[in-house]
Formats: sequence, C-alpha cells, structure tokens
Amino acid sequence: MTNSVVHQLLSSDEPAVRYRTYVDVLGGDPHSHEAESLRQEIRSGRAASLLLSERNSQGILPHHPYNKWLGSHWVLACLAELGYPTGEASLKPMLEQSYSWLLSEHHLKHACRMIDGRMRRCASMEGYCVYYSLALGIADERTQELADRLVKWQWPDGGWNCDKKVTAHHSSFWESLIPMRALELYARISGDPAAGQAVERAAEIFLKRQLYKRQQDGEVMVPEFTCLFFPYYWHYDILAGLKAMVEIGCIGDPRCQDALDVLESKQLPEGGFPAEKKFYQVTERKTTGRTRFDWGGVRPRRMNQFVTVDALYVLRAAGRIDPALILPLTG
Repeated sequence: MTNSVVHQLLSSDEPAVRYRTYVDVLGGDPHSHEAESLRQEIRSGRAASLLLSERNSQGILPHHPYNKWLGSHWVLACLAELGYPTGEASLKPMLEQSYSWLLSEHHLKHACRMIDGRMRRCASMEGYCVYYSLALGIADERTQELADRLVKWQWPDGGWNCDKKVTAHHSSFWESLIPMRALELYARISGDPAAGQAVERAAEIFLKRQLYKRQQDGEVMVPEFTCLFFPYYWHYDILAGLKAMVEIGCIGDPRCQDALDVLESKQLPEGGFPAEKKFYQVTERKTTGRTRFDWGGVRPRRMNQFVTVDALYVLRAAGRIDPALILPLTG
C-alpha cells in the first residue's frame, strides 16, 4: 500500500471516488464541510449525470424499473453506492417507479411463490429498494412495508432464495446479500429489533462459509466469488461480502480472514485493485446489461478506482492498512 494510490483517488475526475476515498478510506468526518462539499459534487459528476441522462421532464426513466441496467431500480442502486447526496426530491419519481412495480398485485402474484413452507422470492429486488430509498434519504412508509416483507420471507437458515425447486433448502448468496445490507440500514435508522435480528441470522449464512467456500469440503463455491468487480448489481463476490461485513459490524469475525487474505492477494504492485470481471455493456445497441457510464471495464493489470475504493475501505476497517495511510488527513 502506498500513499500514491490514495492521492490518485483523491485526484480522480469522478467526485464519487474523491468523496468515498475521503470518508471511507481516510476516515474523514462525513458531516464535515470538506466531506459535504465533495458529496454535493457527485450530483454533477460524469457517473451520476450519465446514469440519470434519460430522465424525461417528469423525472421518469423510459424503461421498466428492472431493465438491466437502465431502469430506475438499478440507477438508484448505483447512485446509493456512489454516495449521491441525500434528500433529493428529483429522485422521487424514479422511486415511485420502483414502488409501483414491487408493490403491485401482479408482482406479488407472479413473482412470489410459497413452496414447501419457504417463500421463493428474488429478495434482492425488495432489498435494493429498501437500501437505496434509505441511503438516498427519500424513503416513506412503503419502504417499511418492503422491509417487513423481507423479514417475513426470511428462510430458516437466515437468507433468501428464488429457487422454485422443492429440493432447494439453502439460501442463495446472490439473493441474501442485498436484503441483509438493506435490513441493517433499516434497523439502524428505524431501531426495529426484528430487522436487527434478521441481519444477525443472515450474516451466519456467509460467515459459516467464510464468505466464499462450501461447508462440506472448503472449496470455492463459485469461481466468480473470488473475482473483483464493480458495480455488483445483484451479483456476489468476496469484496461485496466483505463490504457488507463492515456495514453490519462483523468484519472482525475470524471467519472473514480467509476472504481478506484473498482480497489482499489481488492488490497490484502500485497498491490499487483491478476489475477482473464485469456485468455491463457500454453500447447504444439495444441489449440487456446496458449502462450509460463506463465503470472502467476489465483490466486485470490496471487499477479500477471503484474497486480500489471498496477494497481499501474493507482493509482499513479490518485493520489491514498501515496507519500511515491516514496521514493525508492529519499531516
């Protein structure tokens, strides 16, 4: 780790990177004038501007909310991950699109199935809506309704799954990570004890597998889990898992250590971290997985600033970064 990487991030042309480096990597006070100034710049940054560029005069995106990755659901999720300023009324029409979709009778009838006593549901959908509505400061009572559904739908082992096979009895990493993060934020803001208990139960499905290993033989569950990428969307990797462990206060659990070792092994010689995989396309061609903003592509030997910010955030929280890295704030 070198200070040059931090200085590079602080000099990024993307204000979200500068803001998250200041707050999440260097530990700057998020309520300080410096942090607030950086956060306000995110609104006019290239990432946010392009993600929101298709809004019409009513503030609505011309896609189904779940359209990958141009719909309101995914755009709001990305804005929340970037640290977009809170309380922006201009985002509420997009949130209405998500609410109308997720709370519709059609959605409940066709997307939610109770099979063998377990709700088979892609809970990452409701989970992300809870998360971004709270993170962006635009939630209302409908966010509580979605959070209550997540708690109600939680499987006996602590997570969620949309697998409709009767033989499926274990939760899915893909469908459980975002609901866990969402309920942690909801519990923190609302004080709801049921949500807090749901988070504790959900954490165990990841921790007992050391965030990426099969329990029966200790082998990697899915090769993708050890690849680094950003944005995560609904996908899972060890960095997303470790980031969630920081958020829920479990990064000090010994069962995170192997995943932290794998993350550290990905560090490039100059100190940054690469994107090893991606799930988006920057294209005008009408196809699934399109985005307006290029998150850096896949360059295994070059630093990806978004992946690097998340990685340094995790390693700092885990006590794996030299305290000298904090010098830019104090020296």
